[in-house]
Amino acid sequence: MFSAIDHTEPDFSRAALLTIDVQRDFVLPGAPAEIVGSEDVVPGITKLLGAFREAGKPIIHIVRLYQPDGSNADLSRRELVRSGKSIVLPGSQGAELLTELLPGPDVKLDCSLLLAGGIQEIGSDEVVIYKPRWGAFFQTPLEQHLAGLEVNTVVISGCNFPNCPRTTIYEASERDFKVVLADDAVSGFYRQAGQELLNIGVHLYSSRKLVSMLNE
Repeated sequence: MFSAIDHTEPDFSRAALLTIDVQRDFVLPGAPAEIVGSEDVVPGITKLLGAFREAGKPIIHIVRLYQPDGSNADLSRRELVRSGKSIVLPGSQGAELLTELLPGPDVKLDCSLLLAGGIQEIGSDEVVIYKPRWGAFFQTPLEQHLAGLEVNTVVISGCNFPNCPRTTIYEASERDFKVVLADDAVSGFYRQAGQELLNIGVHLYSSRKLVSMLNE
């Protein structure tokens, strides 16, 4: 009898961690585009980062960057940005990754490189990639980067689940990656979504459980 678990079971020997949009403008209280609840999941994200770094496994930070004319923003946000709303403006403090995520105190985004489609190395087996839309695979070098690392399993964390993490999960599934969601390390997660993800073969684990599985 066919069992989906044979095909979707995570392979942590070939896993990479993705953090999605964990930038100051989205996370910090009072920030221009604060996503309520995002600050609460930062401990889970940092726990995963520590475990992946210790294990020497790949980490990819996915970020948004909105040009002031709104030209690279989603259609639903284009007029907001064009009208002067400064959100993850390239070169601004608000666009930077949250301090707790960084592998070193002097790490800053190279926005010119990222906007040109490049991959910024910020640590050993740790990079940053810019995405122009909700999903981390759309018009980005992410899939090629993962293929070069022989990754077959992606662990998803970040903010805000209904938008970018969820889109990324479906994009990863479409590309036959085994997908894991750290459900206490992603903001905006809700109960019904858990069942929907299970239905497409996504595995849901807490950050604590993932750390223990990574070390087995």
